[in-house]
Amino acid sequence: MLIAVLTYMGYAILTIFGHLRNFLRAWKIEKCNITAEREEQKDFVPLYQEFENFYTWNVYTRVRDILNRPICSVPGATMDLLERTSHDYNWTFEYTGRIVRDVINLGSYNYLGFAENTGPCADAAAEITKKYGVGVASTRQEMGNLDRHEELEKLVARFLGVEAAMTFGMGFATNSMNIPALTGKLMRR
Repeated sequence: MLIAVLTYMGYAILTIFGHLRNFLRAWKIEKCNITAEREEQKDFVPLYQEFENFYTWNVYTRVRDILNRPICSVPGATMDLLERTSHDYNWTFEYTGRIVRDVINLGSYNYLGFAENTGPCADAAAEITKKYGVGVASTRQEMGNLDRHEELEKLVARFLGVEAAMTFGMGFATNSMNIPALTGKLMRR
């Protein structure tokens, strides 16, 4: 609960300061290039409405360099980033040519390193692919059930000390296929 409260407080503070900065800009007290459109963009239809402009100018461009770092390696448990700088308040970036190596990856589903092309995960994936093939690379409801699925569920149930357990793939498969089946209305024919 504390994390949720602090997150909302952070957004509230950013929003308050954003409105304060807009007020100061409207009265020509603050001059900031972050809110100015470039000359070559002025003849085009605006891409954003009022809230999108507010968010883009006051929140997103301030953290854009942090959120959109270009990677130049396999996104494993660690990865390499391209260093870049900005001279116009993060509207555009210029690459320095320097690579920041071995940064911890906290921004993808690959935080355990399963997508790397070398190492124990890659070796185990190659071995399992030889044994089972790649045909069942989708949800169990769509493409079928393997003995490995049932073995995993029995292991999870034994670990939790319950009669049975269900396991699901992570991400989209869980959200789109399984949650509606568990929470939706029963369909009758």
